[in-house]
Amino acid sequence: MSRLLVVDDEEKIRTIINKYAVFEGHEVVEAKNGMDAIEKAKEGKFDIIIMDVMMPELDGFSACKEIRKFTNIPVIMLSARGEEYDKIHGFEIGVDDYIVKPFSPKELMMRITAILKRYSGGNQARNKEQFIYKGLVIDFGAHTVSIDGNKIDLSPKEYDLLIYLVQNKNLALTRENLISKVWGYDFFGDDRTLDTHIKLLRKSLQDYSNCIITVRGVGYRFEAEE
Repeated sequence: MSRLLVVDDEEKIRTIINKYAVFEGHEVVEAKNGMDAIEKAKEGKFDIIIMDVMMPELDGFSACKEIRKFTNIPVIMLSARGEEYDKIHGFEIGVDDYIVKPFSPKELMMRITAILKRYSGGNQARNKEQFIYKGLVIDFGAHTVSIDGNKIDLSPKEYDLLIYLVQNKNLALTRENLISKVWGYDFFGDDRTLDTHIKLLRKSLQDYSNCIITVRGVGYRFEAEE
């Protein structure tokens, strides 16, 4: 059984998510706003957070920033606003998925299942070796990335994307393959979501941004000379 924290100022939305989540076998704790969400996230252990963006007292983005200071628990953001700027901002602060309202509760449950599988299986499977390319060092065991000795901050999805690219370095990976392996599902995959994360990852990699090559008509490749 997974424990979910559902954060939304609309009781109707919380009730709908609660109903479907409990049916799927999850335990649900509710919060009415961002401040409430932060307190509950500190007090209890959760497997995933589903949080609305627009809320009184403290919005979802601000709450996510605070929560990211003490945990890397996966976060799915809900919003009535579907502009690219909002999605990019969400991904930049570490959101794992972004769903625009109105949404399908069944689709939300599928996304929750996919993310939970990814976190419970993928992270544990990584060994404690390092990948080193010039000044770029990835420590799989410590779950850190550094450039010239300085650690860089990556969102969970940026890290997962980088790891998969590196593990398949010098191979052209299709968009479908990347979405399926990194997000854990391909039916709901979106090219813009992948492209946004590639853009953010390149920015984070600084001088090593050119290691991520765009393969026109195919997808992306992480290129590192031996």
